[in-house]
Amino acid sequence: MSADLALQKAVHAALAADAAIAALVGTRLHDNPPDDVVLPYLTLGESEMRDWSAGESAGAEHRLSLHAFARGGGRTQVKSILGAVRAALHDAALTLEGHALVNLRFLDAETRREPDGTTWRGTIRFRAVTEESAVGP
Repeated sequence: MSADLALQKAVHAALAADAAIAALVGTRLHDNPPDDVVLPYLTLGESEMRDWSAGESAGAEHRLSLHAFARGGGRTQVKSILGAVRAALHDAALTLEGHALVNLRFLDAETRREPDGTTWRGTIRFRAVTEESAVGP
């Protein structure tokens, strides 16, 4: 499995298991939100991966985003969701299939009103470094 997919799966699993996030969005954590999605919800956003190999060690640097959407609770609700995401992921010791997570760090967050005038979107970004796990003798 590629490092970026392994990281995505581990992030999704960590967020799905987090009680604070469940209290804010329930089970509405999506990779690709359905057309009839109910707000508030959290979705996996953009991701980038770059080579971060050193010597004999294969590694990757990742940048990933998550998006929170809310309507009734406005900016406050979105900021609460982003805070829970940061608490769940910043410096988390996630287990990745076939790879080791060296670090996972919060980069930044922003909130803004969507063009419909009633929906708020929050975006939170993280940087991670992974290394390939050793395979057999």
